[in-house]
Amino acid sequence: MTNAIYAIFWLGILIVLGDWRNWRRYYPTILFFVLGDFIYLYLLSDHYPMWRYVPSSADSEIGITNTHISFSIMLLKYPATCLAYLSHFPRQGIFMKLFYYFAWLIIYFINETIDLHFHLIKYYNGWNIGWSALFNAVMFFILKVHFHRPVVAWVLSAIFIVFLWNTFDVPSKVFR
Repeated sequence: MTNAIYAIFWLGILIVLGDWRNWRRYYPTILFFVLGDFIYLYLLSDHYPMWRYVPSSADSEIGITNTHISFSIMLLKYPATCLAYLSHFPRQGIFMKLFYYFAWLIIYFINETIDLHFHLIKYYNGWNIGWSALFNAVMFFILKVHFHRPVVAWVLSAIFIVFLWNTFDVPSKVFR
C-alpha cells in the first residue's frame, strides 16, 4: 500500500513537472541514475547494505520486498526526479540555483524522514540520515553535472564511491 502511495506521488511529479517533450535529452542521465542504484543493489544490498527498504505490513502480505521497492524507485522516482529537476533548473542567478538545489534536497530528506518514521527503511553498517543527506547533496550535484558533462560526472562519482567505500570499510566479499 505504501509503495503504491509513493508510486502515485512520483508518477504525479513525472506527469505534472516532467519535460516529456524533450525526454530524450534526459534519458542518459536517467540511465546513469538507475545504473548507480543497480550497482548498489547488486554489490551491497544483500552482503553489506547501507540501507534496505522495509515493506509495510500490507505490502509485505502481497510479497513486496526490498528489491521490488528498489525497482519501483528506479522505474518511477528516478525518471521523475531527472525530468523535473533538470528541466526546471534555473538558468541564471546563483541564489535561484542554490534555492532550487536545496529544495530538491529537502524533498528527498522529507521522503526519507517519512520512511524512517514509518519504519520503511532501515540503516546498517554505520549509515544514517546524515549520510543520506550528504549522499543526496552529492547525487543532485552529480546529476546536474552529468546532464552537461557526463565524463566529469563519472569521474566525480568514482571519487565519491571510493570515499564511501573507504569510510564504511566495505569488505571485498561483496565482489562475488
